[in-house]
Amino acid sequence: MKLISRTAVTAGLAAAAMVVGIAVAPAASAATAAFVRTASWGSGYEAKFTVTNNTSSTITSWNVVFDLPSGTSISSFWDADMTRSGQRFTFVNKSWNGTLGPNGTASFGFIAAGNGDPTNCTVNGSSCAGGPPPNPGTPATPGNVRVTGTTANSISVAWNASTGATGYRVYEGTTVRATVTGTSATIGGLPACTSRSYTVAAYNAQGESAKSGAVSGTTTGCTGGGGAMSAAPYIYSWGNVPNLNTVMSATGIKWFTKAFVLSGGGCTPAWDGNRPINSAGDAQQIASIRAAGGDIIPSVGGWSGNKLGPNCSSASALAGALQQVINAYNLKAIDLDVENTDEFESEVVQDRILGALKILKQNNPSLKTIVTIPTAVSGPSWWGTRLINQGAALQANVDVWTIMPFNFGGGADMYASTVSSAEGLRNALKTAFGWSDATAYAHMGISGMNGRSDQNEITTTAQWTSIRDWAKARGLARLAFWSVNRDRGCAGGPLSSDCSSIAQPDWEFTRITAQFS
Repeated sequence: MKLISRTAVTAGLAAAAMVVGIAVAPAASAATAAFVRTASWGSGYEAKFTVTNNTSSTITSWNVVFDLPSGTSISSFWDADMTRSGQRFTFVNKSWNGTLGPNGTASFGFIAAGNGDPTNCTVNGSSCAGGPPPNPGTPATPGNVRVTGTTANSISVAWNASTGATGYRVYEGTTVRATVTGTSATIGGLPACTSRSYTVAAYNAQGESAKSGAVSGTTTGCTGGGGAMSAAPYIYSWGNVPNLNTVMSATGIKWFTKAFVLSGGGCTPAWDGNRPINSAGDAQQIASIRAAGGDIIPSVGGWSGNKLGPNCSSASALAGALQQVINAYNLKAIDLDVENTDEFESEVVQDRILGALKILKQNNPSLKTIVTIPTAVSGPSWWGTRLINQGAALQANVDVWTIMPFNFGGGADMYASTVSSAEGLRNALKTAFGWSDATAYAHMGISGMNGRSDQNEITTTAQWTSIRDWAKARGLARLAFWSVNRDRGCAGGPLSSDCSSIAQPDWEFTRITAQFS
């Protein structure tokens, strides 16, 4: 029996991410350090550096040194040690991420107060960009490259003029997308709700400058998302329960998915199967979250415990039980976590759940309904696909179909495995409902597991950031993880319900998730 993950525990957009890069070097360079803004807001930004070993030999340590302009400082950081001398910042690897094999990478991140980007960057004493300097006489690299506007089919970029330039080329990867003599360009003909990344190089008769750092933008037309509700990691009420007001204040998260509503006997809903829905402790916790400007989404089901789906005799009876929960807390959303075999692998219970959700939507038109299911790396299993197809056939009007990409043989690259699984979900939704890519994404959610899973898959904070950015760029409606209770560091420890079993700052996954909304 699994014991830790939400599939097994007993009883149960700031602006579009802006990439401001220090260009990746040719393979001849010993190491490079690529700088990425992962989120920006009025008074600061979140960023990470990725150090890459470009040699055929192993390196055993790295350091990244850079300057920040006056008025910009670093308020917090992770996955490296930092020292500061005036406006010069030095980051040195941790004991566990200093050794990099050929083509190996390591990342660290920080929060900046102010809007200045790093300059004069070195990695192990050499330029972070690597590679040879530009030819003498070529213009300087364009600076302050930025997205100035987006439409459903275009992205506009601008930059500062480079001395000596006679023109500029806008690149997407290695492909020139625009050649202009001014300091702005609009790239058209793009699909809706699509992210693109661009660099700019200046040129004259002597040659072309180095490419600028990259900047990314996303075309409009995304129909997914739900404001603060769209980012709602799971919490549970057993073990080492964190102070959620502290977590909210530290991370900016507003919503939580509260696990689990089970059967308290027959078709009667109860928290964890043993506390009345209006129990004082749960009501107080929810009131405290709401007083801090947040809210909750109850999750009904999970892996263990006695479920309402098999115990309620009909769709209408199940809808009545769920309506009790809705009425008790005047809910805006509800999550049906359909994963236990008694529910997930039963056609009768699947249809009962879908029928109940259809009734709930009819009786509560503004209620957002979420169905959360297990997955394979390739996407939903036969049972998951069957549930989606029946959702279409029965017109259950489910708002968000969420996959749980963990405990699914994800391997070492949980980012790639999660994206593969999500694209499989997209294809299943397109087939069932006849939706476009953008519409399918807008009805999708991802609910991961932070740190170590039951199958010893490891999702790092860097990977979770990449998963968040991928989901945000495509307009997904929901991002969650199991769980805030585990969002505390305990590097190399055994699988735990109280911490993530990896090195991380406390509440780091929650902070990353909060930026999704």
